[in-house]
Amino acid sequence: MGNPTVTPLVETRHDGGYRMWTAENNMISPAKITLGSGAGVVVAGTVLGQATLGTTATAAPLGTNVGNGTFGAITVTAPAVPGAYVVEFDSATNYIVSAPNGQEVGHGTTGAAFAAGGLGFTITAGGTAFAAGDSFTVTPAAGTGKWAPYNPLAGDGTEVAAGILFGTRDATSADQRAVADVRGPMRVNVNELIWGANVTTQLQQTTALAQLQALGILAS
Repeated sequence: MGNPTVTPLVETRHDGGYRMWTAENNMISPAKITLGSGAGVVVAGTVLGQATLGTTATAAPLGTNVGNGTFGAITVTAPAVPGAYVVEFDSATNYIVSAPNGQEVGHGTTGAAFAAGGLGFTITAGGTAFAAGDSFTVTPAAGTGKWAPYNPLAGDGTEVAAGILFGTRDATSADQRAVADVRGPMRVNVNELIWGANVTTQLQQTTALAQLQALGILAS
């Protein structure tokens, strides 16, 4: 008599199966989100980021400027953030770039490429030189607002962990409506979390878990 053949039981991921505890007697409601097309099959428990930032920006005078120089094309990558950056001249050729929170990003010179804090541009001097106090705002374009697996290599906002997918969705070829836990207080099982393809180091995971914790989602 031979050994009986047993078909292995493969259990799929359950909706919200990563949750260990939530407030309000487990009645907390996940947020409605849109998974962007091209994300593939995104499994319940996947750590997500949101595309909050575009890849271009626009510049506008902050007041009445003396100089009439112009900006070339402005590029936006990580670690730029949404909001208005300020470019202020302290002489005819030199300027300081500050982030939306007022923190200094870097210094630049007309005619030379500026690249710091995720912004890239060149200011070309015009027929009338700039003067100290001349200033501009540089505002990155808004992102799509859609969600995708957390990607620490991205520059559109999805490099910041912002939620956890509640239930599996297939966003291979079309946007998909979904729900995600985007705020706490809640505790989740770190062993039940799923990471995107570009999460390849423990440091990246640790960074993402700290970002989730700042939202009230504690993984243990």
